[in-house]
Amino acid sequence: MHIHILGICGTFMGGIALIARAAGHKVTGCDANVYPPMSTQLQSEGIELVEGYGADQIALDADLWVVGNAVSRGNPLLEAILDRGLPYISGPQWLAENILHGKWVLAVAGTHGKTTTSAMLAWILEDAGLQPGYLIGGVPQNFGKSANFSESAFFVVEADEYDTAFCDKRSKFVHYRPRTAILNNLEYDHADIFADLAAIETQFHHLVRTIPGNGLIVANTLEPALGRVLKRGCWTPIEHFNDPAGWRATGDDATGKLSIHDKSGEIGSIFWQVAGTHNRNNALAALLAARHAGVPLARGLDALSRFENVKRRLEVRGTVKSITVYDDFAHHPTAIETTLAGLRGKVGNARILAVLEPRSNTMKLGTMKDALPGSLQAADRVFCYGANLGWDAAATLAPLGEKARVSEDLAELVREIAAAARPGDHILVMSNGGFGGVHQKLLDALAG
Repeated sequence: MHIHILGICGTFMGGIALIARAAGHKVTGCDANVYPPMSTQLQSEGIELVEGYGADQIALDADLWVVGNAVSRGNPLLEAILDRGLPYISGPQWLAENILHGKWVLAVAGTHGKTTTSAMLAWILEDAGLQPGYLIGGVPQNFGKSANFSESAFFVVEADEYDTAFCDKRSKFVHYRPRTAILNNLEYDHADIFADLAAIETQFHHLVRTIPGNGLIVANTLEPALGRVLKRGCWTPIEHFNDPAGWRATGDDATGKLSIHDKSGEIGSIFWQVAGTHNRNNALAALLAARHAGVPLARGLDALSRFENVKRRLEVRGTVKSITVYDDFAHHPTAIETTLAGLRGKVGNARILAVLEPRSNTMKLGTMKDALPGSLQAADRVFCYGANLGWDAAATLAPLGEKARVSEDLAELVREIAAAARPGDHILVMSNGGFGGVHQKLLDALAG
C-alpha cells in the first residue's frame, strides 16, 4: 500500500512513517517546515519528502492519506483529498488499527517528560531482550531513531494529550488502549485547544477509562491534578511513585548517582549519565512499568546505567574555548525550570547562559508568560528571542533585571551571547523547534 503522510516531519508523524515503511508499505510525505533531526532521519530511510502542501500531490495516487494534527481545513492538499472523496485517516488511528491491535501497549502520558520516560522504558525492555516496538517524540540515542516496528508483543508509545486531527478532537492517547500506563504529571498546557486544566483532566480520564482491569497505572503521587483524575473513577490497579512513604528516587547530579527506594529503604543504585530530579522520577516510573511487563527492577536499573538520553534533552552540541553549548526541547515554564535545575546540579557554580525561544502555540499566546521569570531564576544570564510573539518579552522578563536580554534579531542575539560568554560557561538553548540553527551559529561565533 502507498501511504502519503501530511505533516510528516512532526516527531509523531515521522515515527508513523518509519513504522509504516518497516511494515512493508510504500511511504511518502510532505511538510512545510523541514528541519533535523526528523528530516534527516526520514531521508536516511529512503522516504521521499515533498516541500509544502500543494494540491498537485494528488497525482501521487496514494492508496491512503494519513493526516497529521498540524494540518487544518483550508490546507490545499487536504481540501483536494476531501473534494475527491479519497480515503484518509489520522496518525493515531492508523497506528492503533494497523500496529497496536493485539499488542501489550505501554503508554507514557504527562505534561512533561513523556519523551525521555518513553525512551527509558523502551531501552529497559530492549536491554532485557524483549525487542519492543516503539514510537517516541524524539530520537533516543540508544536507538538512533524515533520509532521501531517489531513483531514483539510489546509496544511503547509516547501518549500525547494534544488533539488527534482536524476531524478528531479527542486526545491522541485515547486511541492506544494501553495495558500499562504511566501518568507522569499534569499541568495546564496547549492553551490553543484546551480552555483550562479541567478540560485536560477530562481527556486524561478518558484514557484511564480504556485501561483494563488486568493492567497497571503508574502514577505520580505528588500531582494533585492526577489525583483528581483518578478519583473520577479507576478500574485498574495503581502503583504510586514519588511517594515519601513508598516508591521514590534520589540521587546526586554531581556524581551521577541514582538510587531507588521503597517503603523499606534503598533497594538499588547505579551511576548514569542523566541529570535532574525530574529524570530520576522518570526513571522510577519507567522501572515500575517495565516490571509490569516482566522485567525485574534490578535488571531494569542495570539497563539505565547504559541509558544515553534523547537528542535535544541537554544534548551537548559542541564545546569551543571551554564554553559548552547544549540543545534542549524545554519550552513550558516547568520544563525550563527543571532543565535548568538539572544542569545546575551538574555544573555547580559555573555560569549558565539560558537562551530561550518561546515557540510553542501556548507560549506564543502568552498564556504562561508570567511564569517565565521564575522558571529562569537559576540562570546567570537570560537571552530571549522575541520575534513573532503576541506579547512583549522584554516587559515579561523585566523582573530578571539586567541579567535578561531580549532581541527580535537572531543574528544580533547570537553576537550578544558570544560577547557575554567566557571560558567555563554553559550555554543552554531551549526551544521546541529548529531555532534558526542557532546552536551552530553560536559555536561559529564563539570560535570566531
